[in-house]
Amino acid sequence: MSANHNGRIETALSLIDRAKEAGADAVKLQTYRPDTITLDSDGEDFRIESGLWGGKTLYQLYSEAYMPWEWHTALFEHARKIGITIFSSPFDTTAIDLLEDLNAPAYKIASFEAVDLPLIRYAAATGKPMIISTGMADDEEIAEAIEAAREGGCKDLAILHCVSGYPAPPSDYNLRTIPDMIERFGLATGLSDHTLDNTTAIASVALGSSLIEKHFTLDRSGGGPDDSFSLEPQELAALCRDTSTAWEALGKIDYGRKSSETGNIRFRRSLYFVKALKAGDVVTADAVRSVRPGFGLAPKYLDRVLGKKLHRDVEINTPVTKDSVEF
Repeated sequence: MSANHNGRIETALSLIDRAKEAGADAVKLQTYRPDTITLDSDGEDFRIESGLWGGKTLYQLYSEAYMPWEWHTALFEHARKIGITIFSSPFDTTAIDLLEDLNAPAYKIASFEAVDLPLIRYAAATGKPMIISTGMADDEEIAEAIEAAREGGCKDLAILHCVSGYPAPPSDYNLRTIPDMIERFGLATGLSDHTLDNTTAIASVALGSSLIEKHFTLDRSGGGPDDSFSLEPQELAALCRDTSTAWEALGKIDYGRKSSETGNIRFRRSLYFVKALKAGDVVTADAVRSVRPGFGLAPKYLDRVLGKKLHRDVEINTPVTKDSVEF
């Protein structure tokens, strides 16, 4: 959901409803206050010079974007009532304390907080499952975040490949990193996707991504801090449908004939007699053809059939079989 509530709890509740309708498995909040995530300063370090939020200070941005803490109870209750998992990204220890009071089922560490190892340890100490996004983190920093989570007591950990651009171009994602992350870190790995459509997320499934995070809004033109790079409800529904289809299509290694192919042997090639012949006749090239359907011997046996004698009479347009010819 991020900042896409745009300061209205009614919008936040509607986002939960629409996420459920779209087929999402969970909705994630962000739990912070401006003064728990940054300092109220207009110094150079705190000014956003360019990009989507250019011209604001960090404090101004987060004052606009944050979700009031007094909303959390109502949002958690509503999500549980309609049957969709709800959890949050905490940005400091007081946020974790609040979320523990609400019995949050899991925690997500945002990419920019992946270097805050004390925060990771504090969240891990709850014993809840955790997800860590890895935008801007190199492999050493990812390993350190994982180690901190394990040291803190987390037993159920996943990581997300991420590019912390808002939006991020697909070319920056280098999705081939995902199978390397799976092998290198030995964890369930997914994608936090900041591209403007669903293609990157769907493609990631084929490379082993097992969970997808995507920003979600009711209206991309809503004017909020995150609206412009978020999915609208119909796009989220398409993402849920298409990633599920991609995951199902991956299946397993299987060279056998599939149930959907039942009956389609009629469209395969096989050897058929194109002349009526008598028992004892020699099979010649003008008497046999490779045609559809596939009820006769496979065409690979043509050389073994030619020049051989028939065991019995055969009619025109009947399949060549092992019991009809010397084989």
